Amino acid sequence: MGTRLGELVERFGGQLAGDPNLEVSGIAPLADAGASHISFLSNSKFRAQAAQSGAAALILTPADDALIGAEYAGARIVTPNPYVYFARAAQYFAALHEIKAPIGIHPGAFVDASAQVDASASVGVHAVIEAGAVIGAGCVIGPGCVVGRDAVIGAGTQLLANVTFHARCVIGQRGIIHSGAVIGTDGFGFANEGGVYIKIPQTGRVVIGDDVDIGANTTIDRGALADTIIEDGVKLDNQIQIGHNCHIGAHTAMAGCVGVAGSAIIGKYCTFGGAAMVLGHLTIADRVHVGSGSMVSRSILEAGQYTGFYPLAKNADWEKSAAIVRNLSSMREKIRALEKTIKTLTTQDEK
Repeated sequence: MGTRLGELVERFGGQLAGDPNLEVSGIAPLADAGASHISFLSNSKFRAQAAQSGAAALILTPADDALIGAEYAGARIVTPNPYVYFARAAQYFAALHEIKAPIGIHPGAFVDASAQVDASASVGVHAVIEAGAVIGAGCVIGPGCVVGRDAVIGAGTQLLANVTFHARCVIGQRGIIHSGAVIGTDGFGFANEGGVYIKIPQTGRVVIGDDVDIGANTTIDRGALADTIIEDGVKLDNQIQIGHNCHIGAHTAMAGCVGVAGSAIIGKYCTFGGAAMVLGHLTIADRVHVGSGSMVSRSILEAGQYTGFYPLAKNADWEKSAAIVRNLSSMREKIRALEKTIKTLTTQDEK
């Protein structure tokens, strides 16, 4: 099934240089694209490869078009942000070839009589919908999912296979929760009495906004008393841990294996590289960008790029550096003493 380039431009904008009736069947990388594909150039380092690409059409910026447009043999769609254009076009082609989940409740699923499941929703085999749960229009509840009592799943949201969405938790519209994710498990709350841990009941919820993506095996803890909040547009990668009572601002994105301890407040439009860690009870401002592997041990109140790790080195070199770091305090005192001595000697010479 092909799509005319003219139709893509009508849908997504851009300036077309080439035949609007030329058909493409999908998107492919520059090196692999053939005569039925459209590709994209979002990194100027690949200009030479793009110029020689066999793609039927290329998505690129005005600057790149000016440099390689004459060399490239195919049609071009010129747009300020080729990567965003690619994302939208990829969504379009994926929808054309998507095998939609069958509407209705599979005979092998269990749905409590008091649950509300919209007639347009899909509930897969071995899924469990507990008492009082609400499943919105167009939702997909995949095989083996569990939706707890009084939980609410907003319209168009998809729970892929084996997601657990615990009691009273809420997610808005058009969300995607990938396999193995657990939403609303107990937070890590214990009081210590003489070395013995006493569990604190976790009675809050997880409340998730619209257009949120949650990766495979990611866990989000319910609040202890108040709720854990995930605002609109948040994107969480695989194997992320969000502790109880956290508040994640709208359109923040976290890469794989990020850990956020309880009661951290994170602003809007932030990004966190893979395996970054945030200690509990901290506040992070809007538009803060934390590098991979960084440890956030204090609140960050100003937007910007932050990195907190020692650069990788050979182990022997790292051990030498670590030994120096351990001795920095005593070295500082010695330097201060030397400075005083030099100052005293200089004063005596001047006299």
